[in-house]
Amino acid sequence: MTPAQLSASARTEAAPPTGLSPAARALWFTRRGDWEAAHAIAQDLDTPLGSWIHGLLHLIEGDLGNARYWFAQAGRPARKPHEADALWEEIAAAALE
Repeated sequence: MTPAQLSASARTEAAPPTGLSPAARALWFTRRGDWEAAHAIAQDLDTPLGSWIHGLLHLIEGDLGNARYWFAQAGRPARKPHEADALWEEIAAAALE
């Protein structure tokens, strides 16, 4: 699955595709606009990828301090809110490798 396919699924399907990793599921819910579901999954991902997703979620939420913390935990640079869509694509590419 590609990031574009994951994004399209989130916009058109009622549930995420079967077989997605937890990280990809969190991104699916993020793209769907279900912040709570995405956050619940990201909180349980104790990996740099999970921290990266967690940072994205707080960036979307507008909690920039918390986003910076999670980006640092992931070893990634902090990003600006207007970069959220491009960042989603970047993270999705990594999660779907």
